[in-house]
Amino acid sequence: MFSHNKRLQYTVRVSETNPGLANLMLEQFGGPQGELAAACRYFTQALGDDDPGRKDMLFDISTEELSHLEIIGTIVGMLNKGAKGRLAEGVEEQGEMYRTITGAGNDSHITQVLYGGGPPLVNSAGVPWTAAYIDTIGEPTADLRSNIAAEARAKIVYERLINLTDDPGVKDALTFLMTREIAHQKSFEKALYSIEPNFPPGKLPGDPRFTNVYFRMSKSDADLRGPWNQGERWDFVPVTQESGPVDGGDGLATVELSDADAPVLQQMAARTQSRPDGDPLTGAELGMGEGPALADGANGANGPAMPKK
Repeated sequence: MFSHNKRLQYTVRVSETNPGLANLMLEQFGGPQGELAAACRYFTQALGDDDPGRKDMLFDISTEELSHLEIIGTIVGMLNKGAKGRLAEGVEEQGEMYRTITGAGNDSHITQVLYGGGPPLVNSAGVPWTAAYIDTIGEPTADLRSNIAAEARAKIVYERLINLTDDPGVKDALTFLMTREIAHQKSFEKALYSIEPNFPPGKLPGDPRFTNVYFRMSKSDADLRGPWNQGERWDFVPVTQESGPVDGGDGLATVELSDADAPVLQQMAARTQSRPDGDPLTGAELGMGEGPALADGANGANGPAMPKK
């Protein structure tokens, strides 16, 4: 059961309207790193989690994300107030109106004309919100890591939005939202590390022949080494053209076919085989004038032949 408190979680004060800034704010309203995506991600995870503590945490944070969605949507609406009234009442000449709502140098006119200045569920480029933003897989150790990364990405977007405005009230509200991303990261990390063991994700162990191997697949004058590929926990293996398959096999793919499938496959392979000999003339070559000269009256590389007089 949900109930809506008419007061925002954090007080929003906007000093002046700015439709261009409003459009950029939509990134955190209907974008992939936005508040709706976060709320849906954590809410669906909570529904499927069997640990009562994590379930409560996920429900709490998903509900808070909805309150953040309300804050961002309110900021968008307030930044659009001036243009919304002018557009609805037509108090300016058409040309001047267009210059006003596109003056920020971005596509803010999309939110003005299509949505009347309200906060639509799109990102700053006008792309509609999609459930494809939700990457839950149903394994707590994997989902919590994804949640930590999602909160980190959202924090970075808030930092960039803060740097785009000098409105003190907007900066203050965005700083609050950015800070809450930090708090959520901490909660998710604590929940992850309270699962023992939590790595690798899932139940099955990896193949011990390869779990501690670092394959150097690129080559430079100096191999840069660090804790990600050196030390007692790593076996550093350079891979060259002379290196064989790491499993000791010949590296060739094989498949066992049934007696019914084998002849049909061979028939298809023979029918679709490319001939290695010859040099067939192509339409591209004809168009470039590279084909052989054709007889009089034929359509040659330089166009149709002119009729003889």
